[in-house]
Amino acid sequence: MTPDQVKHALSAGLLSFPVTHFGDDGRLNLESYRRHVGWLANYDATVLFAAGGTGEFFSLTPEEIGDVTRAAKEAAGSVPIVTGCGLGTELAKDIARRAEAAGADGLLLLPHYLMGASQEGLFRHIKAVCDATGLGVVVYNRANSVVTADTLARLAEACPNLIGFKDGTGQIALVREVSVKLGDRLCYIGGMPTHELYAEAFNAAKVTTYSSAVFNFVPDLALRFYKALRAGETSVMEGILRDFFYPFAAIRDRQPGYAVSIIKAGVEIVGQTPGPVRPPLTDLTSEERGMLAALIERNA
Repeated sequence: MTPDQVKHALSAGLLSFPVTHFGDDGRLNLESYRRHVGWLANYDATVLFAAGGTGEFFSLTPEEIGDVTRAAKEAAGSVPIVTGCGLGTELAKDIARRAEAAGADGLLLLPHYLMGASQEGLFRHIKAVCDATGLGVVVYNRANSVVTADTLARLAEACPNLIGFKDGTGQIALVREVSVKLGDRLCYIGGMPTHELYAEAFNAAKVTTYSSAVFNFVPDLALRFYKALRAGETSVMEGILRDFFYPFAAIRDRQPGYAVSIIKAGVEIVGQTPGPVRPPLTDLTSEERGMLAALIERNA
């Protein structure tokens, strides 16, 4: 797909990040992963992200990211696949090339490793990754990698294949400044953990789509919420928030890292076989899994 085609797909509907499947030995389980991606591709997500944050990008080797991308493309049919990319600049360029060779349709550039950086440093890092690939690139503002509207405007001018901006900071004023300054040059994606909790506020800031982690295991519920958001059906959204998302977030917040672990647990509860999370993450306890299973049963 061309960068413009991927941009259009990203703007067209709900997005999601399949978890990466591992065996009990911690190695990739690509057969199980393909089954899960194929199942998700039957629903109405317009793009699926391979090896994203929910896909434990941070625990994968560059070679594994290529393998996961290839498996996702094999299973997803006509659904575009955008692959996670990041870490230091040279590693990010290497991952970008591997993802492109594996058939990715686009890239999501996650934060670089560890250190804070100036706006000039972020500009050079992001431009280097864009220059290393012909794929469309989405910048993810989060943690130690937060570009300003001015830096993003410079990047949009310098990098024709920069197609999107995803926000995981929750800084609505910055997000709105970006959308005002860049207009339709980019697509705008919400990326807060369990973004449904923030979707109404971001929607008002012209961020009309987002990545839904719970789509991994309750795709019908995730789509029902998204459609209610787009239709302005406040009472429907409030009911789903009250009955599912707020209790879900209470379990998620019990331990650091559970934003990923709880999704894997949900995927297993509905009959898939994602396996455990890799260290340093930890899996839900049996008690917490029981709480999540009851929540799914009441709402799915």
